[in-house]
Amino acid sequence: MEWLALEWIGKPIWMWTAFLTIVIALLAFDLGVLNKTDKELGIAESLRLSAFYICIAMLYGGAIWWAYEGGHITTSDGTHAGLTYFTGFFIEKALSIDNVFVISLIFTFFAIPRKYQYRALVWGIIAVIVLRGIMIGVGAALVQQYAWVLYIFGAFLIATGIKMLVVPESDPDVSKNPVVKFMRARMRVTDQLHDQHFFVRQPDPATGKVVIWATPLFLALVVINLADLVFAVDSVPAIFAITTDTFIVYTANIMAILGLRALYFALAAMVHRFHYLKYALALVLVFIGGKIFWNQIFGKVDPAISLGVTLAMIAGGIFYSLWKTKHVDHPAT
Repeated sequence: MEWLALEWIGKPIWMWTAFLTIVIALLAFDLGVLNKTDKELGIAESLRLSAFYICIAMLYGGAIWWAYEGGHITTSDGTHAGLTYFTGFFIEKALSIDNVFVISLIFTFFAIPRKYQYRALVWGIIAVIVLRGIMIGVGAALVQQYAWVLYIFGAFLIATGIKMLVVPESDPDVSKNPVVKFMRARMRVTDQLHDQHFFVRQPDPATGKVVIWATPLFLALVVINLADLVFAVDSVPAIFAITTDTFIVYTANIMAILGLRALYFALAAMVHRFHYLKYALALVLVFIGGKIFWNQIFGKVDPAISLGVTLAMIAGGIFYSLWKTKHVDHPAT
């Protein structure tokens, strides 16, 4: 077992193994116990499950704080590590709220009943774990080899934030998605759902031979994960702008996304109430991107200040949105 002490991307392999074990255990508990049968997840249950995942993420952040403190696993400062983890977690959590509207549109387009949506979202996290890992690994390698890449990240975040402030939102048209067109053209896809199955065996109308068909649920799963990759283009550079510790970047990302799947059903029912959060998130991106240049010119910003400013902006956007839309009815579906 000596290989567990070897380092991979700056941290012992046992740390990566322990984290992934926690994630797999949570997913197994979620799918195998809490949601063993397909059912429609209500808002109250969605909030309780989300609170559970947030508590796990907070406890994990505390464990990182303790482990880094006093050189238990590294010579890094525990306070700095803990604060950067929580900052990254809250930024990713807030940015992920934007995903909810897009995910809702995708499920609507493919006519996926609510009782099958949660299972698709949880299975999707497996792809997210791999795809986010690849993106973060590439980002870490670039930052390590070329430190100036951080300034590109910073400029990109500032430009993205400004774009979010000035460019009007538009609803994505899933029917024109090139991936959807490609899969329908290259794969056998059933017209109807087959319960929670992503693939089914059915006769080919042309030959009569029994072959494997994809279902609309599988197409929805693929498009949702591709949408997550698009959102990751913003969130991954944002966390790298806070810390270049790859372990913290990855764990904060995954912990935030794990809980989003549970929170989706509560947010989807009231996503119209978070209209002004977009502007708060835009300011967060500008702040985080600008911090890179500030650190170079004036010296590093205290992590506690970064966390405080980030939380204040996100909380302000949420409360202002809820206040401004308190008399707005849910849009007709």
